Amino acid sequence: MGQLPASRVTRSRPFTHTGVDYAGPITIKTWKGRGAKTYKAWICVFVCLATSAIHIEVVGDYSAKGFIAAYRRFTSRRGIPQVMHSDCGTTFIGADKELKKLFIQHTKEHHHITTTLMNDHAQWEFNPPAAPHMGGKWEAAMKSIKFNISRTTREASFTIEEINTLLTR
Repeated sequence: MGQLPASRVTRSRPFTHTGVDYAGPITIKTWKGRGAKTYKAWICVFVCLATSAIHIEVVGDYSAKGFIAAYRRFTSRRGIPQVMHSDCGTTFIGADKELKKLFIQHTKEHHHITTTLMNDHAQWEFNPPAAPHMGGKWEAAMKSIKFNISRTTREASFTIEEINTLLTR
């Protein structure tokens, strides 16, 4: 068995080295009651590689903008990670391009974010395309979350507030 990467065994603040993955889709209702329309949402899981802490966000669509919104919620609560690890999902590749645009585009609106990310030297590392086993830490967390959600919800539909409460608890 090989050595663990330094990010897994070195002491650091939580979420300095973070793995991220998506689960879903899950069915969300627009409101409670009869005649409510449903739509798909996804669960975005951020896993600290050193402490195994988990942060869960609900994402309304499977796009780069949806992920960036979840990433902003994550960083506002947990701080900006130095290194993000993920698989080569199209959402993550698109989000990486969007974040690089924010680095280049130095507008007043994004000035604080870009300055913070540049000062922290935040970077994004992708697993090789045919190596899903390299994300074992966050894939194991994802498996546990999927199992527990499917066991407790039994295919029920929830509103966005209800699913946020369920995932937070």
